[in-house]
Amino acid sequence: MDLSKELALHRGYLVGLAYRMLGSRAEAEDAVQEAFARALQAPSGADVESPRAWLARVVTNVCLDQLKSAKTRRETYVGPWLPEPLVGESERLPVGTEVENAEAISLAFLLVLERLSPLERAAYLLREVFDYSYAEVASFLSRDEAAVRQLVHRAGEHVRAARPRFAPTPEAHREILERFAVACASGDLSTITPLLHRDVTLWSDGGGKVHAARKPVHGADPVGRLIVGILKRANAGWTTVVEEVNGWPSLVAREDGVVRAVVGLETDGVDVYAVHIIVNPSKLAH
Repeated sequence: MDLSKELALHRGYLVGLAYRMLGSRAEAEDAVQEAFARALQAPSGADVESPRAWLARVVTNVCLDQLKSAKTRRETYVGPWLPEPLVGESERLPVGTEVENAEAISLAFLLVLERLSPLERAAYLLREVFDYSYAEVASFLSRDEAAVRQLVHRAGEHVRAARPRFAPTPEAHREILERFAVACASGDLSTITPLLHRDVTLWSDGGGKVHAARKPVHGADPVGRLIVGILKRANAGWTTVVEEVNGWPSLVAREDGVVRAVVGLETDGVDVYAVHIIVNPSKLAH
């Protein structure tokens, strides 16, 4: 097997897997590079039936190792941690047809995955998103098939419980997002608040590098007031448009062509249940 050739052929697929495992494009790229280094150390001449699956197994285990250290880093992270967004159609990861569903890469879905244990996350992604068999997943994770079925079942329960929050079609989601954008442009609390569910939560990720709320904010009125405050502080030179982020319409603010903020919503097709604001410049550099 020509490893360099196989890695080049399947790189997009592998980065797509690593990104869903880690929630970071930069860390996903690093994971694939580490996987390639590990693969080079494997015994040569091995009979590999599916090079892509073999490389995916190596990437999965690199990601599991990274998630252990990521847990410690996120415990000391300043403020809420949100996934690194992929801005624009050109940033969609080139993956196989079995994982092209927009939901499988949405920020809302990635946040649900954050609630899972590393093994649950890996098992669920490999089985339900990347369509590997239970036997293959068991081989990837060095677990028996029964244990993998339990991992996938537990993970699936978490995902299904959260699914109503990202159930709308992209078209319906865009309509609500555009109404939200118009309301924000007015800067009027009485226009913004009616769009928010009474139990709405706002997360703002500045990573301690720029001004952002250090804790989640709950409730329509507090969230509405915070949004009004953010709008008052926003740079007048920013331009905000609706763009695709992780396969879903979101608000993207730029200054002189540089992305400064990404705002994503979770809705049920009627109300806004969650607002995710990413302003950490390290997460907006890609």
